Amino acid sequence: MRAFIVSENEGHLSLGVCDVEPSPVDAQDVLVKIDCSCINFKDALVASVASRVRRVGRLVAGVDAAGVVVESSSDAYRRGDRVAVHGGSLGVARDGGFAEFVYAPTHYLSRLPSEISTRDAMVIGTAGFTAMASVLALEDRGLHAGARVLVTGATGGVGSQSVTYLSRRGFSPVASTGSPDEDAWLLERGATEVVGRDEISDRPERVLGSELWDGAIDCVGGATLKEILRSLRYGGAVAASGLVAGAELDTTVYPFITRANALIGIDAVEAPNATRDRVWAALGTIAPSVDFSTFVDRVLPLEDLAEGLDTIRRGATRGRILVTVSESGASL
Repeated sequence: MRAFIVSENEGHLSLGVCDVEPSPVDAQDVLVKIDCSCINFKDALVASVASRVRRVGRLVAGVDAAGVVVESSSDAYRRGDRVAVHGGSLGVARDGGFAEFVYAPTHYLSRLPSEISTRDAMVIGTAGFTAMASVLALEDRGLHAGARVLVTGATGGVGSQSVTYLSRRGFSPVASTGSPDEDAWLLERGATEVVGRDEISDRPERVLGSELWDGAIDCVGGATLKEILRSLRYGGAVAASGLVAGAELDTTVYPFITRANALIGIDAVEAPNATRDRVWAALGTIAPSVDFSTFVDRVLPLEDLAEGLDTIRRGATRGRILVTVSESGASL
């Protein structure tokens, strides 16, 4: 099969398409014929020299894939089932989704709702899964329709889908971006307002800023997350999943003990099956009202993946980059 290989040897990184034979890690692995994949920021980290994310020297990259089961010894998945494949060590420590086939354990698989095609599943991908998990986490916290929710990194994969999913579930999403030319695109996605990065909080001379947001979905981390916490309204919450601005959080306890705020971590990698099922079911309910094609930045063949990874690494995308893995997928 054709696959995009990341290989590092003594500090030399090699990226390219090769013919390889798929092989299971465990006898119970399910074989999936991949229709489509997509590029995530995590993939760009995997395809870097001395990567702290990649845990082996050579592998088929790709932390996301969607396709059809072709071989399975599990009662949970049968031949012909349409599935998304993501999470765990996929594309990090074992062969991933930038290939024509992938073997994966059942806990990496999610059966797709009938409303979601395999192509749209990869427009969603781990990014969209994270976005919907974030929305559900805020709802579980008690936020309700009409709440003003800030979304940082709003032109990225998680951010742009968060804006749309919040809008479809009745919230008032406020999109924060450092790209002023993208205001119209974000408003089309469902944002009620677009603000700049420096408008997240105010009153820097004080421990806490004004109460601006009922909640937030933060895809950035670092100093941005600190400023969000300073500006949440009483009883608010932020669902955090990003660290592109840094993994350190320099804050105080005041947002938590004087405004009763909550910081909720969102994980899409080790999410249990119950969480996966809940998130994909929620995505299925809103899918008929979403034109997923509007999130697609571009579609690339395997041969152009290195270019796409560099684009993601530079943050120069608006929405999602899909990957066609075979000639049959060229029309995606």
